Amino acid sequence: MTTARTEYYDDPEAPEPNSLVVAASAVVTDGEGRVLLQRRRDNDLWALPGGGMEMTDSLPGTAVREVKEETGLDVEITGLAGTYTYPRHVIAYSDGEVRRQFNVCFTARAFGGRLEISDESSELRFVQPDQIGLLPMHHTQRLRIRHFLERRERPYLG
Repeated sequence: MTTARTEYYDDPEAPEPNSLVVAASAVVTDGEGRVLLQRRRDNDLWALPGGGMEMTDSLPGTAVREVKEETGLDVEITGLAGTYTYPRHVIAYSDGEVRRQFNVCFTARAFGGRLEISDESSELRFVQPDQIGLLPMHHTQRLRIRHFLERRERPYLG
């Protein structure tokens, strides 16, 4: 069974974090400029693929591994969209973990594999940028995608 999660952002009612997790996510695009999104099972919201770093991972390697695990695609990292470390963004899980997450969002290009739903997602889809706003999504995910779509000269540092 998937653990449920609730995200808090600038919420005075948010529980106190009991863990700090280093995580990586990736904005994976196809040849048409569409962005790969997954509908998460734990909160039913659309999100970029990503997850926590393991002791044997590099941060870019985490993004590559998580994309493979969650979508079935093999990707190569092509750049950095930004760092997302806001201290008042807290994620609470039904198993009691309350994490403060440090996320580094990379850009990536798929070169192999095939789209395959994992136990963490209920749907996978490449989405046109102008359609992303129509999907239910936490605003922190929208922020990462927006920073990518702005084609910034430098990564977002926050």
